[in-house]
Amino acid sequence: MRNPLIIFALIFSCTLPLAADPAPVPEGFQSLFNGKDLDSWKIPEGDNGHWKVLDGVIDYDAQSEAPGEKHLWSKKEYGDFVLRLDWRIKETTGFYDVPYVLPDGSYVKDEHGKKITHPMPNADSGIYLRGTAKAQLNIWCWPIGSGEVYGIRNNESQPQEIRAGVTPSRKADHPIGEWNTFEITMKGDRLTVNLNGHVIIENAKLPDVPERGAFALQHHGGKKKDGTWSPASSLVQFRNIFIKEL
Repeated sequence: MRNPLIIFALIFSCTLPLAADPAPVPEGFQSLFNGKDLDSWKIPEGDNGHWKVLDGVIDYDAQSEAPGEKHLWSKKEYGDFVLRLDWRIKETTGFYDVPYVLPDGSYVKDEHGKKITHPMPNADSGIYLRGTAKAQLNIWCWPIGSGEVYGIRNNESQPQEIRAGVTPSRKADHPIGEWNTFEITMKGDRLTVNLNGHVIIENAKLPDVPERGAFALQHHGGKKKDGTWSPASSLVQFRNIFIKEL
């Protein structure tokens, strides 16, 4: 007769989550995450463990306790580069009134000039480039898809062709819970973004973008005073972060 404790141990071990093995570093790239620690990153002071490594990936629960900025910034600054990373939204955090964005970067509006919105499940994070929130690639659930440069597309003082250039040509996101891959190329003030094998932004101009800067994994949302989630919170994970300086 088999020992029931051994059987239980075997069953329990099979239910434990397996740590993700880091992908091989592509030729010419450097790894910014080894699957074990956050040594390449500046953890927000007072974060209290909300940015952490979990099962081989960078995990964030949108509840950083840092009194100031809560984003996770790279320690090093970069000029021109190719950045590859995997990301996934773990789950949505409620319904958000999402507007509809046209290919030229403008919003669909009603006869009174008001943006037309529709409540839909959402979560929200992003990648800050060159040290500035104005050069942020969004990660979210909007019909426009992830990868747009929100701060520039929404700047109505910019020419229409600039706003159109930073608007994704298609929604290339995988379903919530599945992994996605960004390849982000910055050369001067020009940006190209490949999401899951599709070029969604090509040679877009980012006006006034700094020449160099760190990049960040964005905090967004969190819990409200009543303990419920903001409907646009960054319940996200990241892995396989590689960069090649150009």
